[in-house]
Amino acid sequence: MMKRITIAAYQIGLVFENGNLINLLKEGKYWIFGNKNVEIHALKDSFKSTIDLQLLLRNNELSALLDVVEVVDGEIVLVYENGLFTNVLTAGQYAFWKEYGTRRLERIDLTKVEITENVNKTILENPLLKNYVRKCVVANQQKALLFIDGKFTKVLESGAYYFWNNEISIEVKSVETRMQQMEISGQELLTKDKANLRINFYVRYIVIDILKAILDNKEFEKQLYILMQLALREFVGALTLDELLAKKDNVGVEILTNLGEKAEALGLNVADAGIRDVILTGEMKDIMNQVLIAEKKAQANSIMRREETAATRSMLNTAKMMEENEVLWKLK
Repeated sequence: MMKRITIAAYQIGLVFENGNLINLLKEGKYWIFGNKNVEIHALKDSFKSTIDLQLLLRNNELSALLDVVEVVDGEIVLVYENGLFTNVLTAGQYAFWKEYGTRRLERIDLTKVEITENVNKTILENPLLKNYVRKCVVANQQKALLFIDGKFTKVLESGAYYFWNNEISIEVKSVETRMQQMEISGQELLTKDKANLRINFYVRYIVIDILKAILDNKEFEKQLYILMQLALREFVGALTLDELLAKKDNVGVEILTNLGEKAEALGLNVADAGIRDVILTGEMKDIMNQVLIAEKKAQANSIMRREETAATRSMLNTAKMMEENEVLWKLK
């Protein structure tokens, strides 16, 4: 049995007989005799064969032409060909032809979380690395705390962060650093004179210490809500309904004065607060309407009496003048 084999430039042929490598063929044309088979390999590709690599490396001529790379469990190797990222090698043994192009291999330790290697973000976003990288984004006007295996590690400013993907857990807790507003609606309260009413209240705050807000306190927003509830209840309970309505615009200032240190313990700075609405219940609303009607009637009666008095006084003055002056009487 005889066959003609052509080996092109940048190719190498491996001649096998009974599964054993017996010869290497470089560029040229060859006649192959007997029960032999030939594998043709392109030098631009990584070396792959149907025969076990360890057996092939026993051939000194072939071994001298190959670079062998061992990748162990818990690591990967990034392959750059002529300066361009081309492949990711996982655990196993690989071989590359030495004579073709410029090749650079970068070994990555996947057993750690932080990416300490100098890997470009463009490479980290490459689909070939998708399964090996975790990405976390901290939005603009936010800060975040990084927890690795449940332990606080560091504060993250706004931006994109990359971590190697492994069994180590990562958690990123972010917080807005802009001014925020909290609504406290429908609070049913009793005044000092037992008037039942509902109040809609608001508070504006900003996170100034993210470590206190998240590490030292659990759900700081809920804690702030409760603090404002209690402060509002204490303030309203110390005033009568008339006093509350008179001081409505100053409620926020007085509550913030009492709240100061408690808000700082939450890592917050409360900038502003105030009452939006004071809503009377049905019965109280009727009573207040009756009071208002009575007040208006009293004002109307007072005005009428004042006008009647003025008119009577005017008539009396006219009569006196006419009595004292006959000419005026005749003119009248």
